[in-house]
Amino acid sequence: MADRGVDMSALPKEVKDQLAELDLELSEGDITQKGYEKKRTKLLLPFYVQTPGNKLTSPLVMETKSYSIFLFSLSLSLSLSLVAPDIHTEAVQAALAKHKEEKMALPMPTKRRSTYVQSPINNCTPPDSSSGSEDEGALRRQTSVGADLGAPAPTSLLQPPSLQSPDSWINRSVQGSSTSSSASSTLSHGEGNLVCQDFPSCIGAGRVCVHVCDSVCRTTPHPSGVPVNSRVSTKIQQLLNTLKRPKRPPLSEFFMDDQEEIVEVPQVDPNTPRPEGRQIIPVKGEPLGVVSNWPPALQAALARWGATQGKSPALTALDITGKPLYTLTYGKLWSRSVKLAYTLLNKLGPKNEQILKPGDRVALVYPNSDPGMFWVAFYGCLLAEVIPVPIEVPLSRKDAGSSQVGFLLGSCGVGLALTSEICLKGLPKTPTGEILQFKGWPRLKWVVTDSKYLTKPGKDWQPHIPTANTEPAYIEYKASKEGTVMGVAVAKVAMLTHCQALTQACNYCEGETLVNVLDFKKDMGLWHGVLTSVMNRIHTISVPYAVMKACPLSWVQRVHIHKARVALVKCRDLHWAMMAHRDQRDTSLASLRMLVVADGANPWSVSSCDAFLNMFQSHGLKPEAICPCATSPEAMTVAIRRPGVPGTPLPARAILSMGGLSHGVIRVNTEDKNSALTVQDVGHVMPGALMCIVKPDGPPQLCKTDEIGEIVVNSRAGGNMYYGLPGVTKNTFEVIPVNALGAPIGEIPFVRSGLLGFVGPGSLIFVVGKNEGLLMVSGRRHNADDLVATALAVEPVKTVYRGRITVFSVTVFYDERIVIVAEQRPDASEEDSFQWMSRVLQAIDSIHQVGLYCLALVPANTLPKTPLGGIHISETKQHFLDGNLHPCNILMCPHTCVTNLPKPRQKQPVGVGPASIMVGNLVAGKRIAQAAGRDLGMIEDQDLVRKHQFLSEALQWRAQTDPDHCLYVLLNAKGVAVCTATCVQLHKRAEKIAAALTEKGSINTGDNVVLLYPPGIDLIASFYGCLYAGCVPVTVRPPHPQNLAATLPTVRMIIDVSKAACILTTQNLMRILRSKEAAATVNIKTWPTIVDTDDLPRRRPPTIYKPPTAEMIAYLDFSVSTTGMLTGVKISHAAVSALCRSIKLQCELYSSRQIAICLDPYCGLGFVLWCLASVYSGHQSILIPPLELESCLPLWLSTLSQYRIRDTFCSYSVMELCTKGIGTQTEILKSRGLNLSCVRSCVVIAEERPRLALTMSFSKLFKDLGLSPRAVSTAFGSRVNLAICLQGTTGPDPSTVYVDMKSLRHDRVRLVERGAPQSLPLMESGKILPGVRVIIVNPETRGPLGDSHLGEIWINSPHSASGYYTIYGEESLQADHFNTKLSFGDPTTLWARTGYLGFVKRTELLDAAGDRHDALFVVGSLDETLELRGLRYHPIDIETSVSRAHRSIAESAVFTWTNLLVVVAELCGSEQDALDLVPLVTNVVLEEHHLIVGVVVIVDPGVIPINSRGEKQRMHLRDSFLADQLDPIYVAYNM
Repeated sequence: MADRGVDMSALPKEVKDQLAELDLELSEGDITQKGYEKKRTKLLLPFYVQTPGNKLTSPLVMETKSYSIFLFSLSLSLSLSLVAPDIHTEAVQAALAKHKEEKMALPMPTKRRSTYVQSPINNCTPPDSSSGSEDEGALRRQTSVGADLGAPAPTSLLQPPSLQSPDSWINRSVQGSSTSSSASSTLSHGEGNLVCQDFPSCIGAGRVCVHVCDSVCRTTPHPSGVPVNSRVSTKIQQLLNTLKRPKRPPLSEFFMDDQEEIVEVPQVDPNTPRPEGRQIIPVKGEPLGVVSNWPPALQAALARWGATQGKSPALTALDITGKPLYTLTYGKLWSRSVKLAYTLLNKLGPKNEQILKPGDRVALVYPNSDPGMFWVAFYGCLLAEVIPVPIEVPLSRKDAGSSQVGFLLGSCGVGLALTSEICLKGLPKTPTGEILQFKGWPRLKWVVTDSKYLTKPGKDWQPHIPTANTEPAYIEYKASKEGTVMGVAVAKVAMLTHCQALTQACNYCEGETLVNVLDFKKDMGLWHGVLTSVMNRIHTISVPYAVMKACPLSWVQRVHIHKARVALVKCRDLHWAMMAHRDQRDTSLASLRMLVVADGANPWSVSSCDAFLNMFQSHGLKPEAICPCATSPEAMTVAIRRPGVPGTPLPARAILSMGGLSHGVIRVNTEDKNSALTVQDVGHVMPGALMCIVKPDGPPQLCKTDEIGEIVVNSRAGGNMYYGLPGVTKNTFEVIPVNALGAPIGEIPFVRSGLLGFVGPGSLIFVVGKNEGLLMVSGRRHNADDLVATALAVEPVKTVYRGRITVFSVTVFYDERIVIVAEQRPDASEEDSFQWMSRVLQAIDSIHQVGLYCLALVPANTLPKTPLGGIHISETKQHFLDGNLHPCNILMCPHTCVTNLPKPRQKQPVGVGPASIMVGNLVAGKRIAQAAGRDLGMIEDQDLVRKHQFLSEALQWRAQTDPDHCLYVLLNAKGVAVCTATCVQLHKRAEKIAAALTEKGSINTGDNVVLLYPPGIDLIASFYGCLYAGCVPVTVRPPHPQNLAATLPTVRMIIDVSKAACILTTQNLMRILRSKEAAATVNIKTWPTIVDTDDLPRRRPPTIYKPPTAEMIAYLDFSVSTTGMLTGVKISHAAVSALCRSIKLQCELYSSRQIAICLDPYCGLGFVLWCLASVYSGHQSILIPPLELESCLPLWLSTLSQYRIRDTFCSYSVMELCTKGIGTQTEILKSRGLNLSCVRSCVVIAEERPRLALTMSFSKLFKDLGLSPRAVSTAFGSRVNLAICLQGTTGPDPSTVYVDMKSLRHDRVRLVERGAPQSLPLMESGKILPGVRVIIVNPETRGPLGDSHLGEIWINSPHSASGYYTIYGEESLQADHFNTKLSFGDPTTLWARTGYLGFVKRTELLDAAGDRHDALFVVGSLDETLELRGLRYHPIDIETSVSRAHRSIAESAVFTWTNLLVVVAELCGSEQDALDLVPLVTNVVLEEHHLIVGVVVIVDPGVIPINSRGEKQRMHLRDSFLADQLDPIYVAYNM
């Protein structure tokens, strides 16, 4: 297109410059002819002279027209912005107003008052109400934090929306903006005819919809598969994607992650905005001018000024009050640096040996308040050709991130540290006066660099100043998102080129004055204030952080006093100056030609800049002087706004949709003005640099013009590696961008800057965030700074400190979750804090459409700090994950933000279908899951038949045939036998009691008699006394004298339910039953007859009762189940005989054997072993009451050793006592001669799944005492059958299998390998007893199941209980549990239902008969299981996870309350750990069980009730929780 119709002479200078640049690009071959013509046409289009009949209608024309309107409207945008109020606060208030109506249906967390007494005011001085962090966006934003929004954009802007080009979005953004804000939207030269997809309409609709569209990006196979919006049919698309998939999935280590099976995959949302522009073209900075007198190296510049301008001031340092302390001239700086260089090279070693060689790394440790010493040290190192590594001064051994700094020093190979005398004195020392060895640091030699310690070189010594080359000049530290500190090496030539580029971009002149408020050890403070300033003989005035804290206006005063031309500040400094502005009326900023805002790339800096300009324009500040810039340690200065010419229009700003940004797309905000982000440009690319935008994750593919990506830069002025870390270097410093097809666009390497942004019109650079602050939640990106700003805009901020708030994400259940942590003011009340936290949740949900996972408030001054006062984010995150944060308030909201949980299971209707058909012994093609113990066998001898018919006869027979054989020995806590009973002694005591019953108790045959005794021989004698008298004994645990209120009601209940006619007890207990304390708990006047059996006269009953039939009831067994149910079962004489015979056969018990029993003797198998087995089998039982162990922990084990016991029985609580109490004292016990090698079997008696972790740790701990690992096993019984499995003496060892927990929740068993994710180890519950048959049945269809299928365990056995003993004798209940039949298969056999889930698995092991062994695995009680989300959970599994979550959790229990999962955790640490447990418990249950915890209750140790068998009484706990009787330390209600 020719230039007809364009008056070239009348073109603005800006357009002429751009045309000249285009011509240069064409001549250098950087652009094609076609591209050149297109760009040239676009530039000239607005200046064509139109003839009346000639209308321009092409899309290109529309695009260009819109672009010119965009430029035209900038001045309007700015003028409005200067008077607009802070809009972000308004947006937040508007968002919160929506929620005002809805009352919080959420209970406030409850906290025990004593827990958080505020510490005395002196040790929680409020931190600075702002904060000095270098990288904080927080307090820059004042009340507001700014996204300024104005009237809605006119819809008919230039063209219908469907035809708008990316550039026209920018127009709409600027038109719609009535204020100061900032972001442009796409790349400079957009294509026409692109469909504009605005912010998705679904966002406003509500949470669910948002998350559905969120995760889309993650699951859409876009670059690799077929583009989702293509017109290819879904079938072909599926086929293509299948073909692209590798044939065999890669084996990641050992196991595939089952994320695909578990996580809910959201549906693709059609409204998700996608980039639609064309591929971006790299943007080139202006050529780096070649100036004749630029020095060949930076040291040469210093040498020149030192020689020619020696009196010229180089640096002025301030004291703590802000007054000048000293001024260092260029002459002094040069001479001192030379002295230091000479000393470093020649005077450090003994006899002046050279310790340092050129290229060695040296740490520079100088405080922020001493810039002069630092300058000398830095230039001294450059002159000595050693590499300075500036680091922060370590203040204590526990400094936040101290070990990471050690990693930096180690990776750089630093062995020497330079510091000043004052700083050295302040370093922490050991008692001997040596400098402390800091955690993770290498050994350092410390060298003091004060002048008096330096040696002046001889006249003939001159430092060697080579021309700048590619060797490293210095190393700048950089902390990654994870907290790792790495060193970015800057080459000598890069340092020099960077100084030249900054000089050209900032237009620095010789002799100017510069005020530097930034940290001079790194980043902008170093590049401008130490390096470029020396190159240009600039006078730098350094304002340290300490001065800023004391006098926030000091930097403004310095500009005024010194008539400074340039100032280097952060938004924080602007903010502080405005806060203190009232103190100074006469300051003038008219001399400033450039106010460099170092964190101008922060999206929220715009409001600080505007507010500062608004306030100080009347003091002479020029709008064009504000120059935001974008920097990163790797790419150094990425872009900087050039100082403007007065009167020229200011650069563009645009309002972007946060919804679009979260999808990585630039869209103008049109719908919801509350969720907009206004960003300002950071100027143009640096001179001599080339920049492009690539996708932040995956291969470095070039972005489209309307897409947010990571800025990558190619320039000679940038870092060139992470020193000592070649692996990490390649991914950052040697990036070659690729196009959409994956082909590299060239061969020149780019450096990743870590900044996220885009290129706007006129090649202006816009930054919307940093990679480090990026939170990827459900496939959407959120910027940590944006969330901080929203939180701070929630008014009133009386709860937290503005500058002490941080945001990070933690990975929980396959996604990132957002956590906000802030320091709470000491005067904030609980209600204020909770109110503020609730409002922050609502604001972030409304504005960012993302749910917060956790919001924690910690006491003032407790978060780890960076050296300049900001929050150390990675350390804070680590404290949170380790449970060391110690919050004083916490709010978890997993219900709103965890949206990828698997769908709840829909249970299918059950019925007996064709799959259940049995063929022989197969069900659905599998062997029926059944197993049986050995046959009980027939008894030939008539004597034995009579003896075994009834236990009372057995005792009489033993008293006659072997009267002096000792059956029982009772030990006390000292291990001394306090009581023994031979056969005849026991028989005679039983007779006395029978006589007393008939005389004193006036008992009739068949009456129930309660036996209330401590564990001992009295209990046994009274049991047989009842049998002799023809009564039915009921053993009951006596009430605890110190805790009658809790224990007596259970005694009363059993007495009432059993309708006992009489109570047999001791004198002691009788007194307690009739005491005043008992009267306060129960009605003591209605006790049945109480007979004390302590001093009975020697009487014999007239006759000893013999039951007419063995089916009559021998005794009642009462027990409280873990679900809190009191159940009594009837045990017949026949069942007693069968059970005793079965145990005798299994354990090979006979008269010459000894066994030791450490069990409670009141119910179940414990009672049978304590009272019945010895009388039946004739073996001696050594009785150890478990209570005695509390006063002498080794009692049980020392008894085993002393008596050389081969078989012993205990409970889990006894095993746990030994493991926790004496597990660490095995060496002491061994020295006392304790030896457990005699123990052949140690059986844990229980009615639950074997506690594998406990039995294994017991075996391991006491292995040193000779305990065989094969000895420990478990038994299993239930209410319907007291003993189903018992390991015994022969047969294979108990086997262990690993099952998949996910399958268990679906009532399935899937066996996996050891170590598989989500695997649960299960141990066989001992061998099935002789005479017992077991079958696994579907509890709903009542049909048999196949091998390795999960179902209810049913029992057929001669020793099953006869039925429940109830007052009304509910026959239906009894029939269902005790005499039930299979629905198909074997319809005749009567089975008893145990109420436990389990499975049978045929193993490879052989039993005594040589057949393959069938193992029974118990999974858990059906009554206890929790039905949540349609799945079945066993509480013990969740509790195991919870107990592992934090070292301070002693015990835990779970139950459900209105479909919410409640976790109660006992805290064994200090109470300040209490709130640390809440997020950790929530995390672990979500990760391992895919459940959201509804309520977390933190209680004192011992609150969770545990019964005598060591089982948790979860229902009692639930009742106490609902009745508010737990006195919890803290209750957190997760929203």
